[in-house]
Amino acid sequence: MISTMLNDVQTAATGRKFPKFDLARLLHTVFEPTFGRRVCILIDLPDLSEAKGLAFLNNPERKIQQRAHQYFYQGLHNGVMEELALKGGEIYAYEQTGGSNLDLPDRCVDMGGNELSLERDIYTNYDLILCISTFSATAPLTAFAKQYGFRGATLHGLNEVILSTGLAVDYNEVSVDAEKLRKAMTKADWVEIDFTVDGGEDMTVRLELNGQEAQKSHGLCRGDTPDIANLPAGEVYFVPTGAEGTFPLKYEDGTLGKLTVTGGCIIKSELIEGNQATIDAHNQKLADDPMTGVLGELGFGTQVLPVSGADIQDEKVLGTCHLATGRDDHLGGHITPDQFKRRQNATHDDILFAPHKTPNFDIKQARMSRGGKVEVLIEHFQPAAYLQAALAGA
Repeated sequence: MISTMLNDVQTAATGRKFPKFDLARLLHTVFEPTFGRRVCILIDLPDLSEAKGLAFLNNPERKIQQRAHQYFYQGLHNGVMEELALKGGEIYAYEQTGGSNLDLPDRCVDMGGNELSLERDIYTNYDLILCISTFSATAPLTAFAKQYGFRGATLHGLNEVILSTGLAVDYNEVSVDAEKLRKAMTKADWVEIDFTVDGGEDMTVRLELNGQEAQKSHGLCRGDTPDIANLPAGEVYFVPTGAEGTFPLKYEDGTLGKLTVTGGCIIKSELIEGNQATIDAHNQKLADDPMTGVLGELGFGTQVLPVSGADIQDEKVLGTCHLATGRDDHLGGHITPDQFKRRQNATHDDILFAPHKTPNFDIKQARMSRGGKVEVLIEHFQPAAYLQAALAGA
């Protein structure tokens, strides 16, 4: 059975020794900040009244925001700012967006409850912005970084596993490995992924890449070029130019559907097992706002990391891959929020294929065509010989 398969990468990750999380080391490695750079922290809250007097610290449902305060805010003020010669160190809150990579509201508050503007008071006054939130803000912050000239990092879904593993690694090494795999996959013409489903039919989806230069999320955000690092990092990705075929999707309620893709867009979902109402709701959304079905990303993990239970880390695990629907402007694509019928649909939603996430189906094989030669990339959630050789420098 697929659900009993063992991922060798995960076996290696459980035996790997990680150094202790060190905020100063992380910020120095990622940003190499020069003297006097101003830094701040952004968090999201469903009710901004919880910011006043740090009331969110007493709410057991605000674990992410509490970790932002404990490990980042207190870390900055317990010696890290002096060590890195940083200034500022304030923490601000904005209202939760409710979806991955939706545009951010402009209104924010400080911890005294005073209302401020992200554009007027934050983006223009800080050099480094760390966004530790419930929902990813990578896409909107990337756009604002380019507009206002700051650098930063997004760390949504922060949990203890991520802190002790994915944020404790040496991002110089992560960057080197990501570049090795990027070079091994860049200028691919297409990638095909074969899926085997427990008790169901095999499926294949083909992503057209048109020989484009592969990109990498490697965790380094240095120099004066405005940019946002998505942490934990460790990924090679493409913006597909087209897609055809079928692939399985496990919905949040456990329902399993078969998705049909044509012209680079998901056009329908069919029930494999579970709740038909979940399938009907997805089909209704696709019919109402077809841009929600556009495939805007194909990504491959490059790190040996343990499962964290949060996609932000788990999609970076070597042997996994993911697709994403929706906006892709932050990845160099052309799908922007204004192209969606409804603002709340302008998300960027990852679809992760990994043993712990999708135990009902297996990646039988993922292969790439480049320059007329086909190379196998992944088999059964493990990197194939081609990727292993690339990492080894062969």
